[in-house]
Amino acid sequence: MPDSVKLAKRDIETPALLVDLNVMERNLETMARFFRNRPAKLRPHFKNHRVLELAARQMAYGAIGMTCARQWEAERLANFGIRDILIANEIAGEAPLARFVELSREVPVLVGVDNPKVVTDLARLSRDRKTDINVLVDVDLGLKRCGVAPGEPAATLAKTIVESGLKFRGLMGYEGHLQPLPPGPDKQRVVTEAMRALATTKSLIEAEGIAVGIVSCGGTGDYSIAGAFPGVTENQAGSYLLMDTWYAPFAPDFHVAVSVLATVISTTEGERLVVDAGCKVISGERGLPSVKGISGLKLKALHAEHAPIEIQDRDVHVEVGDKIEIAVHYHDGTINLHRRMYGIRNGEVERVFTIEQ
Repeated sequence: MPDSVKLAKRDIETPALLVDLNVMERNLETMARFFRNRPAKLRPHFKNHRVLELAARQMAYGAIGMTCARQWEAERLANFGIRDILIANEIAGEAPLARFVELSREVPVLVGVDNPKVVTDLARLSRDRKTDINVLVDVDLGLKRCGVAPGEPAATLAKTIVESGLKFRGLMGYEGHLQPLPPGPDKQRVVTEAMRALATTKSLIEAEGIAVGIVSCGGTGDYSIAGAFPGVTENQAGSYLLMDTWYAPFAPDFHVAVSVLATVISTTEGERLVVDAGCKVISGERGLPSVKGISGLKLKALHAEHAPIEIQDRDVHVEVGDKIEIAVHYHDGTINLHRRMYGIRNGEVERVFTIEQ
């Protein structure tokens, strides 16, 4: 389909991924407003929407660059013309590292590292190809996924990077385990503790005479804490733009913008209805999604191509052929199932966004 079409939402072939443009744009402006006059800036995650046009909108609203989870995402962004890119994930193995070095010849992409072997391999490839390589030390702030321990272990790795001839640019950490905490004093305390671990690590590295230009961290769930912490230079929030019903309680400044449009294909009067949207088009990884805008209907399961919905209120009248929306519960997993997303404003399709694969 062309990027600009005249099509009513009710006429879209189902199942289809929708984004409410009014809601999305309010989310965009809310986050941009927070960072507009702060030392820290926003480097949003591309993986949350994987739409080049939306990345460009985020840049237009003040983002300093983009964060990626995968190398191919960085390549798409670079080809699109976005130059300031961080791959906030480890890369390992000869072929992937060689591919990263080739990308570095085109754009000064950053990558996180947490292992001296990767540093050694990158340094060798950098020398062979006469290419500057920009790296951040990935610090584990308690998520216990990737990252070297804060403090001396991270400082030691930073010294190894400098001695190897790579360009040490700073630190990154992701306190992902703290994102799904309700707002309040406890969240303020534990996020602040995580930021202090980064700050202490930065001081140790600087005491060795090594400059730490970048301190990258944070997410949508703690953007107002991490993004205001002294010394933090950038925040990697990504979910804020589209949001989902799983994340929304932990980030009340932002609202759910995405849904899946589905058609009612079967009804059992007073008992249930079935729509044509199952787990092939909407993720149930973090729990079942919910029916949007119609109380009295409860989605009970996600089958491959169907979703049975219990009619809990007999005053709700939905007929075969009607279209309803399912609010997305986990948008990362749902975006991954689609190749396009329909931008809706006032009941009509304004844009059709291509989701990068």
